[in-house]
Amino acid sequence: MPNTFLAKLEHISLGFGQRVILHDVGFEVYPQSILTLIGPNGAGKSTLLKVLLGLQQADTGKIWRMPGLRVGYMPQKFHLDRLLPLTVERFIGLRLPRHDREAVRQSAEETGVIGLLGQPVQSLSGGEWQRVLLARALLGKPHLLVLDEPGQGVDVTGLSDLYQLINRLKQQHGYGVLMVSHDLHLVMAATDQVLCLNGHICCSGQPEAVSRHPEYLRLFGDWRTAGLGVYTHHHDHQHDMHGCVIPHKDNSHG
Repeated sequence: MPNTFLAKLEHISLGFGQRVILHDVGFEVYPQSILTLIGPNGAGKSTLLKVLLGLQQADTGKIWRMPGLRVGYMPQKFHLDRLLPLTVERFIGLRLPRHDREAVRQSAEETGVIGLLGQPVQSLSGGEWQRVLLARALLGKPHLLVLDEPGQGVDVTGLSDLYQLINRLKQQHGYGVLMVSHDLHLVMAATDQVLCLNGHICCSGQPEAVSRHPEYLRLFGDWRTAGLGVYTHHHDHQHDMHGCVIPHKDNSHG
């Protein structure tokens, strides 16, 4: 793991009225590494992302960001007027100060939605919409991707492919990734570090170590006794944006 972090939080605490949302939370995000925040509903995961992004002010604590840090953000919810006449291409390009078609196409190519650019956003499936949001987050060539529940509305097969895509982007471009997820049995096989949050840090470390920690077991149970293994997905084919198998090309015969 690289020694220089992209962002670092120390002793972050935040409350609303009498309710403590976050207490003494800290972590570091590194290039070429995926850090996944897990925890029950109401644990403060999305709030913590907003603190890092500067969208929410913490009561106490410090935040360091690498000078010139570029961040691509994929929010948990994105409300879009279904009557708004907007194509996928135009939606992705809204982040740009001017419409840069080549940048949009490159981002769409990397996330597998190049064939959707001319379609209205209202026609997309859940999996397609999440990939479009990811494509939008990739514009501007970020150093850090912040993904809040990227698997929402995606089926199990699509989830596995989506997490593999995020990992592949990390490897190709050296992104640091900070992600919130509830898809425990999938994400534990697709992340480098895990931070288990429940208002405070319950445990953190590599996935296999965290899955054995007493606090993790107290919150989520033991997948060994529940019959749920840490899921690892390997295959020798790819899916297109609609989930259909793309035949493997055999180049062994020249």
